[in-house]
Amino acid sequence: MKLLQRTMAFLAALSFIVVLLITSAEGAIYLDFQYYQKEYEKYEVLDDLDMTMDDVMDVTHKMMAYLRGDREELVVNTHVDGKEQDFFNEQDRFHMAEVRDIFCNALMIRWVSLGIFVASMSALLIMKANWKKMVSAWYMGLVGFLAAATGVLAYFMIRNFDQCFVIFHEIFFDNDLWMFNPEEDYMIRMLPEGLFADFAVRIGIFAGVLLLVFLIVAWILHKSAKRKEEDQNLFNIS
Repeated sequence: MKLLQRTMAFLAALSFIVVLLITSAEGAIYLDFQYYQKEYEKYEVLDDLDMTMDDVMDVTHKMMAYLRGDREELVVNTHVDGKEQDFFNEQDRFHMAEVRDIFCNALMIRWVSLGIFVASMSALLIMKANWKKMVSAWYMGLVGFLAAATGVLAYFMIRNFDQCFVIFHEIFFDNDLWMFNPEEDYMIRMLPEGLFADFAVRIGIFAGVLLLVFLIVAWILHKSAKRKEEDQNLFNIS
């Protein structure tokens, strides 16, 4: 019974962290589109595209709606390079379709993780386990491990973001169609590598804040549950 309880507590903590991480990424990417505008200004993409900010933001909104599954096709007619045309080419569409699959799969994983969390917590309640102590302990341990892994990843990203960027794409894509030519592709001019580096930091901040908030909650729950357990043991001895 104890092993089953520990397993359910582990699953509850792990699935909850997965929900937080995916939610953090979604929030960092979709919560504030003004951030995109600031990034475009920072990297002077309007000069590279010969577009107005309104047109670039229109393309951005429609592109992000597509990645979320809210648009069927990635076709956006706009004014670019002094003429009206589709902003995206066939390579863009192929690659972004693969990115869309990753986005949509991540959202599905979040729902599955939420279901696992609810099921695991329900099982702990049914078994009358000390869930506050067990789940919070696993959560704190997993967050500590995640913090260490993130520190290592951040070290390598700071040293050589280019290489990390390439490795990321080699892991998630089985082709080289993610490699674009700025001379021919508008999309890569709108989304320079520096923008992705900034978004990696932004996602890290969002995730760090959420994880820290619940880490404090977990610490409070763990201390409270442990104190209650100690008081109960003293009462039983008496």
